[in-house]
Amino acid sequence: MISALSEKIPFNRPYATGTELAYVQQAVDANHLLGDGSFTKRANELLREMTGSRAVFLTTSCTHALEMAALLLDIQPGDEVILPTFTFVSTANAFVLRGARPVFCDIRPDTLNLDEAALPSLITPKTRAIVVVHYAGVACEMDSILAVASASGVPVVEDNAHGLLGKYRGRLLGSFGAFAAQSFHQTKNFTCGEGGALAVNEDRHIARAEIIREKGTNRSQFLRGEVDKYTWVDMGSSYLPSEMLAAFLVAQLEAAEDIQRKRRQIWNRYAEALADWALSVGAALPCVPPHCEQPFHMFFVRMPSLESRTALTVSLRERNIYAAFHYIPLHGSPMGQRLGGRPGECPVAERASDGLLRLPFYTDLSCSDQDRVIEAVRAFR
Repeated sequence: MISALSEKIPFNRPYATGTELAYVQQAVDANHLLGDGSFTKRANELLREMTGSRAVFLTTSCTHALEMAALLLDIQPGDEVILPTFTFVSTANAFVLRGARPVFCDIRPDTLNLDEAALPSLITPKTRAIVVVHYAGVACEMDSILAVASASGVPVVEDNAHGLLGKYRGRLLGSFGAFAAQSFHQTKNFTCGEGGALAVNEDRHIARAEIIREKGTNRSQFLRGEVDKYTWVDMGSSYLPSEMLAAFLVAQLEAAEDIQRKRRQIWNRYAEALADWALSVGAALPCVPPHCEQPFHMFFVRMPSLESRTALTVSLRERNIYAAFHYIPLHGSPMGQRLGGRPGECPVAERASDGLLRLPFYTDLSCSDQDRVIEAVRAFR
């Protein structure tokens, strides 16, 4: 028999509410497997409420939602887009695919979000967008960022992959930028395996967003009886997920309150149990400013060096506990350097990347397994 202590604790595991398969079966029974059926419409409406946005369009991924934002902003070759270097590659790729040059911004040492104080020096006549990433679901300093953007006439895009249901000064994340991209990847609080959504916050973009999402056609208008035939009217691509994925996601979104309650308990338990340990070894735990409400997306420790982070990772793995580092800053990556990034230009992000280790965190993480993780971390010196 396998010892309980030898059983693997994964870094992540998808969570099911219990109604996903029933909803998927309803989609199958309705003989409507392509997108924009009743479950897609339900998901869009739930997400509109959860982001405070004017309209939401379900997509096949957060990456594709960001690509839609780049199309809607008419990003052209030679344009510049400011974004944090400490983020996933999709944040940059969506704009690089349109020929833009990413301008990498360093991050704050506390929340690991884009350093708003650095923004004014990065704005040029070529700047066409500022992309913010709410790291771990903790809001960027949106008042300062929006003030800089407004003064420069530059739109803001929120990469809100981590931040659904997070708030900044009482206002929902996803409602600040011209656009906001959401993720429903397996690692997120709410998932359909692979999926995303684009939230649109300005009425003037809604009709075109619908067209771009439908391969550049006015098919949706045709299906509503607004035109007598549909045809190619704009750029676009196939960003529409199947109705089965939408059905799975609706089950998750409808259980948001229960999912968030469980994740809050897990996050708080880590924070309380590891506070004194972190202080004793010179590590740091996540920072959530008092004016921010986080959605409990992840929990991490920030070790004082790459060597200590590596040693902690190995120590946990020896106990069959799987933890993970996070982003390698984009400015120092091979592709980032090809696009003008230089190692050393964003030192805060480089230090954060070296030390950060994400602990196992998923909605049905049991108390006994979390106790194992906590005990293993506290044993490390």
